[in-house]
Amino acid sequence: MRNESATQTRGTVELTLAMVLSGTLGIFVVESGASPFNVVFFRCLFGAIALGVYSLARGYFTGHGLTPGKLGLAVLGGVFIVFNWVLLFEAYEATSISFATVVYHTQPFFLVVFGAVLFRERITAAKFGWLAVAFVGLVLVSGIRPGDTASLKGLGLALAAAVLYALSTIVTKRITGVRPHLVALVQVLAGIPLLLPFADFGAASRLGAGWGWLVGLGLIHTGLMYVLMYAAYQKLPTAKIAVLAFTYPAVAMFADWAVYGHHIGLVQALGVPLIVLASLKVTLSATAKTPPATPPVRAAAPAPRTAAHAPAAASPAATRSV
Repeated sequence: MRNESATQTRGTVELTLAMVLSGTLGIFVVESGASPFNVVFFRCLFGAIALGVYSLARGYFTGHGLTPGKLGLAVLGGVFIVFNWVLLFEAYEATSISFATVVYHTQPFFLVVFGAVLFRERITAAKFGWLAVAFVGLVLVSGIRPGDTASLKGLGLALAAAVLYALSTIVTKRITGVRPHLVALVQVLAGIPLLLPFADFGAASRLGAGWGWLVGLGLIHTGLMYVLMYAAYQKLPTAKIAVLAFTYPAVAMFADWAVYGHHIGLVQALGVPLIVLASLKVTLSATAKTPPATPPVRAAAPAPRTAAHAPAAASPAATRSV
């Protein structure tokens, strides 16, 4: 019992640290001074190096379990993930990190909708009710007034990013028998040739100190963060993972206020707990029916979606990370 308690404590520390890192991602994106396409391209490049070195050092390439079919699914999930990042980072530019992050956390509801449309999963009365609560929260958070094109654009971009993340989660969930680190590696590797035509190397050469922030996005927010998340998923129950995942938006909103002075208004603030509560209820409802996965498994869970916040995740909570 004591060992189990110590294991959960360690997992809690690991996941909390991972979510804190995730919450600072927006600062790295903005401070890099690079365009969203350049940011994601170099995040994929440096992230692939970090995950590749880690996987090689741990011997994960031996008996990797990747078949052509699983590889194809991982690549498809990578397509959704990298463009999800592009849209989310564009939302940061259009509005603010706080606003985009809160809207982005509507991901679980798109999973419910896609489950009903693609797999004919029944939407219970309780889920429908929480979807309605989340919609009210989204309306309050948007705080959009006539002529407020910037907020409207940011809202649309963040919602589109959430849709792509949900799609990536659905695809990645079908990958079994493969360590999530390798699924994440395939996804970021897929992003390199995918975004190459959109990368502006001329602009990148003039970034100066911005390169430090880009390297940080790859090594810290893609390498270290995912390693911490996947380690924590093996030690914690799904319910605890789902709750700790909300450390991410809380840190993101605090960082946005502390660094840039951005904060949401009073009316918008009323919508935040509605989205958070509804998201948590839907997530816990979904994961209660499915035993938590332990690597080797899928990636990005929200089961949160997780991680693929991350690309490939092994648990439901993963879906909340970027």
